[in-house]
Amino acid sequence: MSAGTMKLKLRVWRQKNGNTPGKMIDYLAEDVSPDMSFLEMLDVVNEKLEAKGDEPIAFDHDCREGICGTCSLVIDGQAHGPIPGVTTCQLHMRSFRDGQEVTIEPFRAAAFPVVKDLVVNRGAFDKVVAAGGFVSVRTGGTPDGNAIPISKEEADLSMDAAACIGCGACVAACPNASAMLFVGAQISKYKHLPQGQVERTSRANGMIAEMDAQGFGNCTNHRECEAVCPKEIPIRVIAELNREFIRAKSKGKRVAGKSDGA
Repeated sequence: MSAGTMKLKLRVWRQKNGNTPGKMIDYLAEDVSPDMSFLEMLDVVNEKLEAKGDEPIAFDHDCREGICGTCSLVIDGQAHGPIPGVTTCQLHMRSFRDGQEVTIEPFRAAAFPVVKDLVVNRGAFDKVVAAGGFVSVRTGGTPDGNAIPISKEEADLSMDAAACIGCGACVAACPNASAMLFVGAQISKYKHLPQGQVERTSRANGMIAEMDAQGFGNCTNHRECEAVCPKEIPIRVIAELNREFIRAKSKGKRVAGKSDGA
């Protein structure tokens, strides 16, 4: 081990595909700089595996800047690891001790089936968004949008919800695999803007129906979703989701993408 570097024992979930049982495999992560990100540490482990002719560990990653939400890992039982408010790609190895044993697993939920090793299919989120998480009415160009008066309070509530990156940590942390924090954030970010009022009812009906169809569970107020969210989305969006659901039911079933009035 080089001076100033760390050695860790990794217990990593390996699974060939969704039809094959998986198991935990032990690996040594050596010459790990405390300034490496968690994903860079896995890169080093994979380089050594490939040098030996072994199959590298499959894991999801993209921007590595905490923006895309692709880095979906459960580290020592916590989605995105032990540091609150950060994604796995922003988690640095100085958050661990030299010689520490670290367990790495994929997000586990029926709606997120394992593709390979640590990679899961989060396409269920895309289907929920397609069911109504958009604005299809004409809102004009950017100058038009900025010309609409919106109170700072409403703008702040919308922007707080819009911070959701759809990583799925909320689902992975919930004992019911509920997606209500995610869906609540999608609904809340439009609910507080005038552009989102036109399809408000169809949005709630469509997204909640698709959330149920994809097999996500219900919220039973454990608040684990809020605790692990790397963007610190508050659970008040779940309360807003429930209110929007009641409101939408009182107005009857509408079709997503169709103007229904506020």
